[in-house]
Amino acid sequence: MPAFSRLVRFLAKNGKVYYGDAILPQGVTDLAKTKAARVIKGDIFGKHEVTDAVEDVRLLLAPLAPEDVRTVRCLGLNYALHAQEAGLPLPKYPVLFFKPATSLSGPTDPIPVHPIAQEELGLDYECELVVVIGKTARDVPESEALNYVLGYAIGNDVSHRDWQVARGGGQWSLGKGFDGWAPYGPGIVTTEVIKDPQTLQISTRLNGQTVQSSNTADQIFSVKKTIAFLSRGHTLLPGDLIWTGTPSGVGMGRNPKLWMKDGDVVEVELEGVGIVTNKVEFLKEGARL
Repeated sequence: MPAFSRLVRFLAKNGKVYYGDAILPQGVTDLAKTKAARVIKGDIFGKHEVTDAVEDVRLLLAPLAPEDVRTVRCLGLNYALHAQEAGLPLPKYPVLFFKPATSLSGPTDPIPVHPIAQEELGLDYECELVVVIGKTARDVPESEALNYVLGYAIGNDVSHRDWQVARGGGQWSLGKGFDGWAPYGPGIVTTEVIKDPQTLQISTRLNGQTVQSSNTADQIFSVKKTIAFLSRGHTLLPGDLIWTGTPSGVGMGRNPKLWMKDGDVVEVELEGVGIVTNKVEFLKEGARL
């Protein structure tokens, strides 16, 4: 069991990067509002301590350092109403794809859109509950699955539908794996705080307009079922991320379609965790992040 309850990774005002246990005002649960945190020393997945040292937050970063992330597994079509809007039958098994670690970014980073993804309309948003694995897991029974979870974050599985569907050869990763297309955070709330991940409100706002509003209760495969299934013959490691699919309301499922464009601001929110806010930024040819 971790010593912290709300993990953030942040750039402090002294210029150093820390893991910390967020200090929030009474009654506030949005980790995006973290202004200070108690510094954590040690291995967040192993032996560590929350110290008495408090540092002011200059900028919240992606909740896990790049070296602490193992794999990024993602589920597709995992909300009943989303499968319905896509005109597809409910999957018999979880629909799995992977994102590269280079797609991960922080809770306020811009979403960079390479010129190759600017050619056609199709840039879409997807709010998702992100599960962070905290302990090595293999062949885990559903009844014990949550014991292997460190905590939860909110993420945006940014997708380009043309590259995902028409040009992907049946594989989704090409249209979902561009650099910076998986912003998540604003931190990680542990299972001691969020005891039931199937009761959480989840939503997306595009330029201030609510475009997705649902509850994780609509998931076809719950967090417990997902971990039990994915660990069958496959070892899940501390630092593995599982993105658990998006609810209905995506731009692809609307009539007319609603695609993100240069300069748009997209917010994804999860009850008990907070808000991730990112601005879409079309890059020029040859630009580097």
